[in-house]
Amino acid sequence: MTDLKEKKLDRRFCVAPMMDWSDKHCRYLWRLISQHALLYTEMVTTGAILQGDRERFLNFNEEEHPLALQLGGSNPADLAQCAKIAERWGYDEINLNCGCPSDRVQNGMIGAILMAHPQLVSDCIRAMQDTVSIPVTVKHRIGIDDMDDYEGLVSFVETVAQTGCKTFIVHARKAWLQGLSPKENREIPPLQYERVYQLKKEFPQLEIIINGGLTTMSTCAEQLEYVDGVMVGREAYSNPYALASVDAQLYQTQTTPPSRNAVFQHYMAYMTREHAKGTKLHHMSKHVLGLFQGQPGARQFRRHISENIHKPSASLDTLWQAFELVASSTVAKEC
Repeated sequence: MTDLKEKKLDRRFCVAPMMDWSDKHCRYLWRLISQHALLYTEMVTTGAILQGDRERFLNFNEEEHPLALQLGGSNPADLAQCAKIAERWGYDEINLNCGCPSDRVQNGMIGAILMAHPQLVSDCIRAMQDTVSIPVTVKHRIGIDDMDDYEGLVSFVETVAQTGCKTFIVHARKAWLQGLSPKENREIPPLQYERVYQLKKEFPQLEIIINGGLTTMSTCAEQLEYVDGVMVGREAYSNPYALASVDAQLYQTQTTPPSRNAVFQHYMAYMTREHAKGTKLHHMSKHVLGLFQGQPGARQFRRHISENIHKPSASLDTLWQAFELVASSTVAKEC
């Protein structure tokens, strides 16, 4: 495999870090559909790496490259140590989470609360940069609570950029750290794409990636007129086959994407291998529920898996039975 650390990562299209969703099984599924999208792990805290089951939190499939690890933390020394471990583990990028609004991470000075401490973020970024040769990036909001003026956003980016950090992934919503749940913080604060566009104008030397509310490839392509790349989250999870047009539309490749049926069959081969190692079926099957979204039989496919995969009698045959509910109609439609 090409040593991607020797190449500049192409962030035209990224799939967001999503807690409980973007694990290594889900990322393997995404990679079956798009060969070029840059994939991000779930946020992994420094404590989990330094004191927990390191293999559980860091292991990935080689097929997932290019792959970035998102870290959660605010202690520069701990982050530097974790970044060094991650580089040795084979990751292509380290990303610092400055956007998660969860109460749980706020209490540990992790996530969006760090936007109120730009100098600390700078110290964290610099400590990691001094330790690794792979890119160190930051993902953040346009603001938090009442600190939501555009000048505050500029000040945050300017301070962090002084470290030499070149890539900023900007969720185009502010975050309310009190009063809204993480789910509500993904939906209620209005999207303000214009602020991200203006940020790119003011910092043309920086790579600005926009995140938030992007659901179609045509919308993603439009964003590239104003910023350097896009990051898609929930749509990639609920409708993974949306990634089928990424390589052709955004990377101008000539490769024909695999059909949904082919993706499912390859993913079943993967699940078979993983299940033989002891991985529970429901940890892997949940990611494939949206693969046939919009296709005849998709609802029956989801229901069959959801209703049966947790039963003691569940097996790989349970998934093949679900597939039979959509396979014939999908083949007919694709032909």
